[in-house]
Parts: sequence; structure tokens; C-alpha cells
Amino acid sequence: MDNIQPEGKKQIALNIVNAKSKHKGFGAGSIELNNVSPVIIDGGEAVIDIGAMHAKSKVEKGIKFSMNREDVPNGRQVWVVWVAVDRTQDSQFYGGITACEMWIDTEARRGWKILAEHVNKLDAALKRKIDVGGLGAVEKSALKSLLISHNEAWWTASSDELKASLAE
Repeated sequence: MDNIQPEGKKQIALNIVNAKSKHKGFGAGSIELNNVSPVIIDGGEAVIDIGAMHAKSKVEKGIKFSMNREDVPNGRQVWVVWVAVDRTQDSQFYGGITACEMWIDTEARRGWKILAEHVNKLDAALKRKIDVGGLGAVEKSALKSLLISHNEAWWTASSDELKASLAE
């Protein structure tokens, strides 16, 4: 198929179309994921694992996931925490943080998670929401330590709400 446009016609562009769209062009309206990072909390240890962006974190590799929790009776609870970094004119800070669980049985190579929940929590973090409900004191402490050690200035500049959500 030819992609030649007659003279005087505008070039074809891919847009995200909705009623509120005011701009056009390739990539316009797309979601910016450069300012969000996934943190995996497993066994009280928190690590940044970029592979989780595509469900390929170290703990997820080789695991067949089910939406039925009963399929993983011997699993251990693992958390994916989405951390969004925001910026002001003067500094950067942790702006949004959300947590969602999954259960993994490494031996049986089986796991449970609700992918839609993971996507919705990622979206919420991007919208600068704070939701770490479900995390226990050990997980909150591990996450707080990771965030502080990763960039203490960002932690200091973060909201009191975010800091309080990770208080032990």
C-alpha cells in the first residue's frame, strides 16, 4: 500500500483521540513512564527492579500466573510498589506511591496476581496518589529505607502525607 499523500494534504499522524484533545502529532497524549520505578518487596527486602515494568522482575521470571488465589496455596506474599518521582522548579521528590500484592510459589513455578490491579495502581502512582494499604511494618520500613538510601534529598522534599504513609 502506498503511503504517498496528494499535494496539499496533511501528513498522516497517529493521535490519541478524545473530546479533550487539543494537540496533535505522533506520541501526543501518551503516558510518560520515565518518572516511575517499580520496587519489589520480597521477604522484608526492597529492591528497584525495572523488569517489573513488563512483569519480568526477578521474582516473576519463569512463573505462570493465575487470577485464582487458590492455585498458589504455598506461595509467599511479594509486593510491587510503584514510585513516581515529581519535580518542582527547585527539586525532585517522591510524588506518588502505590502498592499491590502478588503471591509466588517459586518451587511450583506458580503465582497469583491481578494484572488489572497492577495497571490501576501504576496509573494511580503516576497521578501522584499515595496508597500503601496492605503493607506491613516490615515492608514499610524496607521501602522507606530504600527510598531514603536511593536519594535522601528526594525523601526530604516529599510530602508529609507520603512520609506518614510509611511511618512504622
